[in-house]
Amino acid sequence: MKDVRVKQLADALISYSIDVQKDECVLIDAMDMSHEIIDELVQAVNAKGGHAFIKTSSSKAMRALYLHGSLKTFELMTETDLDFMKRMQGYIALRNYDNSFEFCDVPAEKMTKIRKILRPVIDWRVNKTKWCVLRWPSSSMAQAASMSTEAFEDFYFKVCNMDYRRMRESAKALVELMQKTDKVQLVGPGETNLTFSIKNIPILAATGENNIPDGEVFTAPVRDSANGVICYNTPTVYDGKKYENIRLLFEKGRIVEATASDTAAINSIFDTDEGARYVGEFAIGLNPHITDGMCDILFDEKISGSIHFTPGSSYDHASNGNHSNIHWDLVMIQTPKYGGGKIYFDDVLIRDNGLFVIDALKPLNP
Repeated sequence: MKDVRVKQLADALISYSIDVQKDECVLIDAMDMSHEIIDELVQAVNAKGGHAFIKTSSSKAMRALYLHGSLKTFELMTETDLDFMKRMQGYIALRNYDNSFEFCDVPAEKMTKIRKILRPVIDWRVNKTKWCVLRWPSSSMAQAASMSTEAFEDFYFKVCNMDYRRMRESAKALVELMQKTDKVQLVGPGETNLTFSIKNIPILAATGENNIPDGEVFTAPVRDSANGVICYNTPTVYDGKKYENIRLLFEKGRIVEATASDTAAINSIFDTDEGARYVGEFAIGLNPHITDGMCDILFDEKISGSIHFTPGSSYDHASNGNHSNIHWDLVMIQTPKYGGGKIYFDDVLIRDNGLFVIDALKPLNP
């Protein structure tokens, strides 16, 4: 028997998230996937008069390529993939990682080189197509969330099939307030006390268009404005390696000191290029159904009561001029369970211990 929640999600992805129009081409890029969602997406694209294309891969096969493939292989892949992507108007990425640490033994130096080679395809997809990225529920994700498989599936469809149109309306008040804001101050667990400016940087709400699940309002800090310390209290996985207890010290926008559970490795990432030590995004998490981290950035950056402050490249549509081959959404949760915290806009308290305290923003509280 088909799960009606799958069709509901597929229809929302095609009709709302990427809003497929007649004769538009859509690439469905699926990794570790064998599920009816692909069939439902193809049907939904065709029902809109669009043209669906499918690319499938496996994380185990990609690990073999990362480990043993030549850099020339990835250069040729970039050429062909970029040419194909330029023919697409829409893109949906489906990921069902059997093991989120599959790439952990690929040498970091080689991954850095591969990431640089592949970057043009990602940049085109992000900046030139209508796109949406989502995971698919799996036993490994349920385990990371400390939930049974059935309970995690129920949680997954609850957060993915929520009313994102309603969230978009509620987020307008926060967008408007941030558009008037210059100085932001973050106070939180550990030594966290960080200030920066968002003056004249575009403010955007992410409410189900590019990510599922979704729920954030984002911008970028003025590139050289961040000063102080931020301590992230949410573990994260990058290139198959887990990092915890990340502490960054900023001076004039630049990360001048970085420590973590693996200090050498994290500094290697921040040494990828000059832009990797500057921040390309500041965002406030809003999804009322996501309250705890699960080492999956797509979920963790949407946690209600969280922020993420992202080393690396900014988005073209909310640009501070920073460019990099990395974009790493590092998350700090400010709810009482995780040590609390405060956000100030121009010295006015707007969120305390994860809850908005200004009347116009209170509808965004869980």
